[in-house]
Amino acid sequence: MLLESNEQVEQMQAAATKPGSFSREFENRRSAIDAALMQPINVPLPADAGGGYTHEVHKKNYALIRDAGRLYLLSQEKKYADLIRDILTAYAEMYPSLPLHPKQKEQSPGKLFWQSLNEAMWLVYSIQGYDAVKEALTQSERDKIENGVFLPMVKYLSDESPQTFDKIHNHGTWAVAAVGMAGYVLDKPEWVEKSLYGLDKSGKGGFMRQLDELFSPEGYYNEGPYYQRFALLPFVMFAKAVDVNEPDREIFEYRDGILLKAITTTIELSYNGLFFGINDAIKDKGIDTIELVHGVTVAYNKTGEKGLLSIAKIQNQILLTGDGLEVAQALDEGLEEVYPFTSKAYGDGISGDEGALVVLRQNQSSDHQTLVFKATSQGLGHGHFDKLSWLFFNDGKEIVYDYGAARFLNVEAKYGGHYLAENNSYAKQTIAHNTLVVDEISHFNGNTKEGNKYHPEVIFTEFDERLQVSVANMQNAYKDVTFKRTQAMVNSEEGLIFIVDVLDVNANGEHQLDLPVHFNGQFIDTSVDLAAQTTTQKALGDNNGYQHLWLQALGRVKNNLARVTWLQDSTFYSHSTSVTAEKQVEHDLMMVRVGANDPNFNLIAKQALVNRVKASGNVQFLSVLEVHGEYNGSREYTLDSKSSLVSLENTEVDSNEIVRVFKLDFTNDVSYLLALADDAKAHDQETQFSYMGKTFLIKGNAQLIRL
Repeated sequence: MLLESNEQVEQMQAAATKPGSFSREFENRRSAIDAALMQPINVPLPADAGGGYTHEVHKKNYALIRDAGRLYLLSQEKKYADLIRDILTAYAEMYPSLPLHPKQKEQSPGKLFWQSLNEAMWLVYSIQGYDAVKEALTQSERDKIENGVFLPMVKYLSDESPQTFDKIHNHGTWAVAAVGMAGYVLDKPEWVEKSLYGLDKSGKGGFMRQLDELFSPEGYYNEGPYYQRFALLPFVMFAKAVDVNEPDREIFEYRDGILLKAITTTIELSYNGLFFGINDAIKDKGIDTIELVHGVTVAYNKTGEKGLLSIAKIQNQILLTGDGLEVAQALDEGLEEVYPFTSKAYGDGISGDEGALVVLRQNQSSDHQTLVFKATSQGLGHGHFDKLSWLFFNDGKEIVYDYGAARFLNVEAKYGGHYLAENNSYAKQTIAHNTLVVDEISHFNGNTKEGNKYHPEVIFTEFDERLQVSVANMQNAYKDVTFKRTQAMVNSEEGLIFIVDVLDVNANGEHQLDLPVHFNGQFIDTSVDLAAQTTTQKALGDNNGYQHLWLQALGRVKNNLARVTWLQDSTFYSHSTSVTAEKQVEHDLMMVRVGANDPNFNLIAKQALVNRVKASGNVQFLSVLEVHGEYNGSREYTLDSKSSLVSLENTEVDSNEIVRVFKLDFTNDVSYLLALADDAKAHDQETQFSYMGKTFLIKGNAQLIRL
């Protein structure tokens, strides 16, 4: 068998007849497939792009083949084998004469589908169904199916598509998984070797090199969590096939268990069930996605970690596999434990030294606070130009947001479900994110190839119960400008929850510096006198994403503290920024909204505040985001709706230039010093400094001091 041992098959067959969640899923799936048996087989000639009629029919067919195979394996009812035989025979009669798809995608077209990626997906699913029933078919039936569809499809995906098959990319992962799994089912060891080590079997391409290069040692996938989720299924399925058929390869032990780390990291790159929406991400994907269902199921089989069961319980999807039976029985027995989400820096790159995605979590519960500091490498073609950007989540919601991808997946009316033109013109551009923009130009001038050469340097990260800090710098996003960012999340003993954000910029010559904060919620008030554009509006700029932002209001900051308060659901948020520079600078606050130069209404009308200065030399944006108050519309009361921050400054210390100290004064005589070591120290190393005649101590790199 491709994915189970004979012993597991026997256990599954027995479990299908006994009460429990596994048998309930079996019966549910049986009802769905039995209904499909009443319909005529439909294998249309390919005609439509992603989301179109023929595209969706072929997707439904491969799922039907896989599911009917599961039912036959468990029930041995011939009608399911006959269904698979008839569908695959129809494909075998059509496939050999198919030209390239009529609406082929430019980079890697398919025949059944507009891109070979979907072709590989069809094979990954369909070969599982065929594996379950092939012994129930006659030799002539098998010959027709194998020679008509499987062999030519494998040849097309491998030898005839070397640019995809040997590519270190998620498209390559799907291709090698499809061919390798077919190799096990059709007894073609040569296909397996090519899938593992590339077309020439040298190791320059193939599954093993993908395991080496696409994941960092922490299991972070270069393109970000959305595509980590997508690539996970072929990684897991092919590895499971290797593990079952050739256990001596010890595939799940390879590279210190990198696949299992990839599964848990995919879980951990989420908040309240949804993945962090960085890079080309569609924001409604989360841990219940079928790819991660497979991942969690396989990981539980290999590790027995009970925290995985709590994720499986949230997913609420039982797989009719040997590993799925283990998960079902464990959930039936109530063995799940809370998954241990923690603060962590997920290193990027092959060696984990090409920046990191730093995740800071506090108040662990369903509505806890999470700060995501994006100090990662570019992320290949799906990466966005937003070095040292950030996101913030609270109360189950994304508060400081990332736009993600400009795409309506499988909505044919929106450019066939493909990435919209606005993905390049807005979503990928730096102004669409929460980081520094210089002279209205995106990082690396919006050049992916150039961006792939460079990555941030994470200087340090430290976590404790009250204070969590990460610091990183970026040297090459601009020719004449470098910047360093410090992100600190505080949960004080007095109950104050706030984020301190320090952006240090070094500019050679005068430049316009914009620092946007994109937020979800209703604008409440501001400390700045804004001139609102209430009758006519114009775009903020001409290109690099600025052309898609309406300038709605503009004001000069007079007391050097620009504060904006907004309300999201029942909680208030206040963002305050002060700017210091070597020379006096003019500081403007702008309110903007997405939607300019968008005649097809493709962009979602999100909003942002932008702090702007024109300056040279050393410039510092010092910001605080406060979480405060409560609004209850039902009971008609409002509590603490105003910011409690009184003053914010980068203050001088008496006798130590290697410590940076920031002073925050709040109402009710509450004051803090945030002290940071200027260079990374060992966590147990101590640094002493004096302030206002008093001596203080930093242990490690950061300390929050209550004055």
